[in-house]
Amino acid sequence: MSDADGEGVFAPDSDTDSGPLEAARRIDLGEVDPCGSRQAGRRSGVALTAEGPVVGLADGSVRAFDGRGTERWRVDGEGSAITLVPFGDGVVVGERSGRGAIRLLAGGRERWRHDAADALGGPAKETRFFLPMVVDAAVAPGGDVAYVAARRYERRDGGRAFGSSVYAFAPDGTLRWRYDADASPIALEPVADGVAVAYNRCPGAHDAGLVVLGSDGDERWTWDPDREATRRVGDVVSAGGRLVVTSHADYRGYCLADGDVEWRVDLGTPQPDGDEVYTYPNHVVGHGAGVVFVTGNSFPAEGRETDERHPDEQSAFGYTSDGDHRWRASVGGFCHEVADDGGRLLAPVAQHFRDRDPSVHGVRVFDAAEGPLETGRTDGVCTAAALDGDRLALVEEPVAYHDDDGGVRGTYSLWYL
Repeated sequence: MSDADGEGVFAPDSDTDSGPLEAARRIDLGEVDPCGSRQAGRRSGVALTAEGPVVGLADGSVRAFDGRGTERWRVDGEGSAITLVPFGDGVVVGERSGRGAIRLLAGGRERWRHDAADALGGPAKETRFFLPMVVDAAVAPGGDVAYVAARRYERRDGGRAFGSSVYAFAPDGTLRWRYDADASPIALEPVADGVAVAYNRCPGAHDAGLVVLGSDGDERWTWDPDREATRRVGDVVSAGGRLVVTSHADYRGYCLADGDVEWRVDLGTPQPDGDEVYTYPNHVVGHGAGVVFVTGNSFPAEGRETDERHPDEQSAFGYTSDGDHRWRASVGGFCHEVADDGGRLLAPVAQHFRDRDPSVHGVRVFDAAEGPLETGRTDGVCTAAALDGDRLALVEEPVAYHDDDGGVRGTYSLWYL
């Protein structure tokens, strides 16, 4: 819970049982190279369907299980299957691969496929960061449209360059529209008759960190925290008819109504002394109960290395829908993504690359209004999560720290409850 200042007394290294994982099934996902000390991006994904969990693997394959953990089907793929969302009677799966495939899989079959590389081009280099990447997917509330964002990166004239597309698909795979930009999208959020798109880097002609598109793919309005900044927006969520975003430009959270700022809060702004460390607010979820922000790693104003820690790094913050602070709690490690449902937040916790403390590995569950609920422990790092009512799914990956005599910790596993 919280004290009078709204500071959570919960800490991830406090003595707890295995929490939400105590009754969960653990399903072996095979062999994969262990993660290292630093985060290297997503290579797994997971979604929950009525039949059970569907998991995307680092080898590009996708496996579906029933509620007892029995495999229902498996489909091969390319690269890594990192983005999954239920759509119709199947699952949209997005790859990080040479083709950047967007696929609808159902019953062990590929119903349709679009390759982002057809519009964006193939990788400029055959290395992971240059592969076309399906960064996010989301389904409209009516279930009749799937929005998908993909991007491609390259080095051009000594600087970063991106090409990206946002797609609107019908259930049968028909492309309704496509919105292109020379910027890097990072998150999607369906809104009334359209979708909000968050862009993290805008080095080209596209110069808006947030774009709201209508049902025909045309721009309704745009917003940006600082058009001079290298990074712009980190995440976006719809809450009570407004949009709440995380700003990587000034490390704040903003609530917007039709492009106008209603309120803002400081989340990871630089410290005034020493290395002037800051932390990015990476994630936000919203409900009628309010909004929750989650921050990431500490970074210094100059360079990448520091012995200092931002006091609000890797933390969750609860706010009312009017921007009043309710609670704060430590998450303990980096979250590649978060999942939410019905006012609860599920945070899969990976490594803290500076402290490299394996005791933080696992999952944290928060209530949007009240704060911390449960903590679950895993040996490896947790990299993907899904939450649907009382059901949760979590991907654990092995990790080997460069300065740890403990060797490889954890296994490639799906946890399902």
